[in-house]
Amino acid sequence: MLPIYKDNGVGLTIYQRKSVHSAPHLHRAVEFVYVTEGELAIGVGQNLYAMQKGDFAVVFPEMVHHYQVFSDGDNRATYILASPNLATGYQNEISNLSPLEPVICKRDVHPDIIYAVKAICDEFASGLERQDIKELTKDQNALALSYIHILLARSIPKLELVPKAEIGSDDLIYKTVSYISAHFADNISLTSMAHDLGISQFTLSRVFSKTFHRNFNQYLNEVRLDYAQTMLRYTDKQITEICYDAGFESQRTFNRCFAEKYHLSPREYRKNILLGDKNQ
Repeated sequence: MLPIYKDNGVGLTIYQRKSVHSAPHLHRAVEFVYVTEGELAIGVGQNLYAMQKGDFAVVFPEMVHHYQVFSDGDNRATYILASPNLATGYQNEISNLSPLEPVICKRDVHPDIIYAVKAICDEFASGLERQDIKELTKDQNALALSYIHILLARSIPKLELVPKAEIGSDDLIYKTVSYISAHFADNISLTSMAHDLGISQFTLSRVFSKTFHRNFNQYLNEVRLDYAQTMLRYTDKQITEICYDAGFESQRTFNRCFAEKYHLSPREYRKNILLGDKNQ
């Protein structure tokens, strides 16, 4: 799960899957994480928080976070990413603040949170590992608003909220992810990025290899592809326009990189999405 740059209005994305390593990233959704089996570690800012089965975490929009899995057992979690438009009444908190520590231990998780997580999965993603809700019907929207409100109403009193600037704003990882999020569509390089951040290329290169487990170009391409995939799914923009908006220098390079990641051409991917929507 890498950055989601488009705010899809009433968008809802749900993952019910085996927990895996996820490189530092940010997005404009509120993210709720409920560990259903085994263990998971969530990193926010410069800190890493261990989670066990039954623990619950909340990540506010635009906060750099990542996931680590240290156990070889059966580790699974449910991830719910909700547009801020579904957080009625809490826009001020999620826009300006962030939990000092994002994890609520199992013993402190209110039963309503467990109910809302299960209800969201049953209503919108029953039996599916991942489900993207492109548009919600009037009734679905009312349900989604209610469930997200429950999650926030029952979790926020358990969390100490502080200004977002106090969490990781001076951290190099935060600066790196934020920089690429702002400039991925530009003609940037490791050299130009290191210059703009006022650090050496060697230091920046180590951040990518040691923290992100990929080099600069690989991470940049993943961010660009994630943006392109979102545009293909949620807009009717021309594929050529999406290619250049994402920062690719040529359609050929875009098609090759997209096919390597998604095993489909951009055109085939969009066609499959449209067919899926018609069949729902």
